[in-house]
Amino acid sequence: GAGQGVGLATATYLAAHNAGGVIVNDFHRARAEEAAGAIESLGVPALAVQADVGDLDQVTAMVDRASAALGPPDILINNAGNAGPTADVGENMKAFWETGPEDWRLWLHTNLYGVMICSRAVMPGMIERGYGRIVNVISDAGRVGEPHLAAYSAAKGGAASFSRALAKAGARHGIAVNAVSLGAITTPGVEERLKDPERRKQVLRHYLIRRLGTSDDAAAAILYLASEAASWVTGQTLPVNGGYDFAV
Repeated sequence: GAGQGVGLATATYLAAHNAGGVIVNDFHRARAEEAAGAIESLGVPALAVQADVGDLDQVTAMVDRASAALGPPDILINNAGNAGPTADVGENMKAFWETGPEDWRLWLHTNLYGVMICSRAVMPGMIERGYGRIVNVISDAGRVGEPHLAAYSAAKGGAASFSRALAKAGARHGIAVNAVSLGAITTPGVEERLKDPERRKQVLRHYLIRRLGTSDDAAAAILYLASEAASWVTGQTLPVNGGYDFAV
C-alpha cells in the first residue's frame, strides 16, 4: 500500500534512512510505478509491484519477484487498508445492522487478511535469516471502536491482536512485530469530508493537538519501529493520534 499517502511517505522515509531497496506495492500499477520512480530519484533501488494483498497467490508472486530483483525483504510494512482499492471510508459508514457479510468481507479482506497473508509470505525467509521487522498500520477504530465502522473496527482490532500473537511467535527467530495506530490523517478523502469549517471544528475537538495528522507523522513512527532504534520493542501498538485516545 505504498503508492500514496502514509505508504508513500513511509517508503520515502525508509529510502532516505539507508534502506537497501524498496518494494512499492499498490493495487494500481501506475501509482506504484510513479512512487517507485520517486524513490529511485533518491538513489535507492525500487521496484513497483501490483498485487491485491488479500490474495495469497498474488502476494506470493509479488514476494518472489521482489526477492529476485532486490533480495529477500527484511522489513514488511502492512499499510494497505480501506474496503478495497477504490472504496472511501466515508461512503461506507453505515449502521452495523444495515450491513451484511458481503459488506464485512470488503473490510476484512484488506485490513485483516491482507496483513496475515503478507506476513505469511515473508516470514519463512525472515526465519531462515534470523531477522525481520513487521509493522502493521492499524487505526484507532481498532483500539476504541467507531460506531458506524464496526467491521472496519473489527478488522483493525484483529490486526492489532494478530500483531501481538505474531510477536510472540516470531521473537525467537529474531523477528519483531509491532503496530502503529493512526488517528485522522490528512488524505484527499478526509479533506473533502472536512471542507465544512464547522464539521472540521467538531472533529478536531476530539484531538488534544488541534490538527489532523499528516503522512509524515505516521511515517516517522513506522520508521522507528522498523529500525534498530526499536530493537527491544515488539508486540506493541503505538498510537499516533494527536491525543485522540491514550494507551496505558
